[in-house]
Amino acid sequence: MIAADRVIISTAVTGSVHVPSQSDHLPITPKEIVAESLAAAEAGAAIIHLHARHAEDGRPAFEPEVFEEIIPPIAAQCDAVINITTGGASSMTIEERLAAATRFSPELASLNMGSMNFVYSGIADRVTHWKHPWERPYVANTYHHPFVNSFAQIEYALRELGDKGGTRFEYECYDIGHLYTLAHFADRGLAKPPFLIQGVFGILGGIGADHANLTHMVAIADKLFGADYHFSAFAAGRHQMQFCTHSAWLGGHVRVGLEDNLYIGKGEKATGNAQQVRKVRETLADLGKQIATPADVRRMLALKGAKNITL
Repeated sequence: MIAADRVIISTAVTGSVHVPSQSDHLPITPKEIVAESLAAAEAGAAIIHLHARHAEDGRPAFEPEVFEEIIPPIAAQCDAVINITTGGASSMTIEERLAAATRFSPELASLNMGSMNFVYSGIADRVTHWKHPWERPYVANTYHHPFVNSFAQIEYALRELGDKGGTRFEYECYDIGHLYTLAHFADRGLAKPPFLIQGVFGILGGIGADHANLTHMVAIADKLFGADYHFSAFAAGRHQMQFCTHSAWLGGHVRVGLEDNLYIGKGEKATGNAQQVRKVRETLADLGKQIATPADVRRMLALKGAKNITL
């Protein structure tokens, strides 16, 4: 792992897993997503990880015209690194999932490193009142259908966004095998260092939120990538802050946000993304860590710069 002198805080402001019925604080409209992104950046997030939703009912959106209401206002009002999802939602085609990143050619885009069972149907057992008809079948279907990220799809993203547009990637690894997938594409020269590896823990179907798994993932990444990678980690739900602390303690970076966890503490829903950013900043300060600025991130990850985004 690259020994970073500053910790990068990424914030995933809305995602595509949680549904509006779970929290009134989940940003839905473009205006809300912009406001949440700016607040997170003001609180200290150097990277803003973006999904989009349809304003009328909160359904995950892939259409570039929806992202056009989100990305330019954020870029105009702060200098945070914009990281556009290519994961979208498991119900989307690969062309739909890449549509926004293709349109904007961002500095950074997420890239899932393998097909998997990505199950969040348990949401249906916890919600007692549904705001919209689409929500229940949407979450329930994840019990029946895998999230496909084939090698062909991964290569397509690397070539379309990386080779053609200079976008670099946040490689989302939900299991140890995903590290070996990244190593395969690195050996072929399609994935280029320095890598940003995002370890994802606690998704049903992926590696569990056990701290031994985080230590093991870093150990395997060290063997595969040596000093050619930065490591970041997050865990879904109640383990969010514990895993951020562990990642930072190991010399890595952190990710927070309402995409990953709707709560700020046990039984207390977060009122916004910035609240989680401030909480993790306090933890990092207790560990004696300094916070990376967007300029630090661009240097550390060898990004092409905000001026090269297609707005």
